[in-house]
Amino acid sequence: MKDNFYITTPIYYPSAKPHMGHAYSSIVADFFARLKKIQGHKVFFLTGTDEHGQKIQRAAEKSNKDPLEFCDEISKTFRNLSSLLNLSNDDFIRTTEKRHASAVTNLWNILEKKKEIYLSKYSGWYSVSDEAFYNEDEIEDLEGKKISKSSGSPVEWVEEESYFFRLSKWQEPLLKFYSENPKFILPDSRKNEVISFVKSGLKDLSVSRKSFSWGIKVPSNKDHVIYVWLDALTNYLSALNYPKETEKLYKDFWPANIHIIGKDILRFHAVYWPAFLLAAGIKPPQRVYGHGWILSGDEKMSKSKGNILDPIEIIDIYGLDALRYYLLKEVSFGNDGNISKEKLESCINSDLANNYGNLCQRVILFCEKNLGLKVPEYNFMKEDLKILNDFKENIENIEKQINDQNINYYVEYVVNQLFKANKYFNDQAPWTKKDDSQRLNTIVFVSLELIRKISILLYPIIPNTSLKVLNIFSIKEKDIKFDTISDNEYLKDKKEIIKLGILFEKIKR
Repeated sequence: MKDNFYITTPIYYPSAKPHMGHAYSSIVADFFARLKKIQGHKVFFLTGTDEHGQKIQRAAEKSNKDPLEFCDEISKTFRNLSSLLNLSNDDFIRTTEKRHASAVTNLWNILEKKKEIYLSKYSGWYSVSDEAFYNEDEIEDLEGKKISKSSGSPVEWVEEESYFFRLSKWQEPLLKFYSENPKFILPDSRKNEVISFVKSGLKDLSVSRKSFSWGIKVPSNKDHVIYVWLDALTNYLSALNYPKETEKLYKDFWPANIHIIGKDILRFHAVYWPAFLLAAGIKPPQRVYGHGWILSGDEKMSKSKGNILDPIEIIDIYGLDALRYYLLKEVSFGNDGNISKEKLESCINSDLANNYGNLCQRVILFCEKNLGLKVPEYNFMKEDLKILNDFKENIENIEKQINDQNINYYVEYVVNQLFKANKYFNDQAPWTKKDDSQRLNTIVFVSLELIRKISILLYPIIPNTSLKVLNIFSIKEKDIKFDTISDNEYLKDKKEIIKLGILFEKIKR
């Protein structure tokens, strides 16, 4: 067993139904979780919902519902999405749970005891939509309204008594932490953005509100609720049974290996979160990765713009694995990406139906007609070993790239191997070798091995489909091992294979 691996999605704010951005973050995290599992790591994969704050309270009031009743309904939608996306998550945390309130209260008490929190008065610009405070230079006027430059959300002037966290005190320690942990924030463009923000000067952060009641109460002053982000970020600890630091989950998995987040919540995760933890004497996570947005056309999806792409509708039409493959292949991880019907259909036809599906169909059908679905004997030649050994020669580099979250390198490698496997089968043309049974047998054996290796690599991307293919070799999900892609003779102990149906139907245009 390799080292433990703890990965998280953002916990989603359930003020509206899920959109493609939520699906993307979850699918990306699931990709890494599945890959790490087959690499031999003990994985803990967390997702969930962030259910406190003024935005939720107002949304509940608008629906004429109690806030918890409102959250129960919307959170269920996100839990259902996890199932629909075939996520392999180990837990689903809700910030309205008792275990979470206990963790938040404990963290607050530590910070207050260490005098990292003090009572004063807040006056400034606040966005209910973002649940974020903004400086004067971060807002602008638009048609007579004040909005955040970064999110476009309206802001309002707030003046009220508030507890403050001594964020300014942590400016230099944070810069030192970034310097000593150069891969704490990825990609580099996000790191540069954060460092620039911190260097420009940090002000103490308001961490409580009095103007609404929906949240976790400040332990020492019930008139205040704890700032929704201090509350929400603590979910990464509460799911590990913090503050019970003797608990096995906490000891095994903290600090987290990586938080997968959207770039719009980078400041909370890369500035506030490590500052809270350092101030409390808790190790920060090892990495925060801020990916780009999934765009609708050229714009970020938002409820107000009415341009939300519904992942459920797309899955109903095209299937889950098609959507997973498209998002992981076509979106440059770390950058913004958009989704279109035309590109998705092209991806299904060219990569999944023609490249992967067709390879599997042709090889299995040829094996059925000529070898009765039996795994043949083999005698490798130079050209066989060249294509088979490519996996072994690249396995260390693949792992290195994945450790830096280079999804696109991984997917490109798999696609290239698919092209090579198709070319090998075409060039070797076993149908012309019926007078040379040894060569025909070897070509089929090599082609079957290539399908097995590629299907293992595809498992984190399209788990349902790859498992269908691996099942023809009687390989179950629990038996998938990443390092077996280096084995050129894995199938020698298999007596027969199982017939395979059509994997992907081509989209007719």
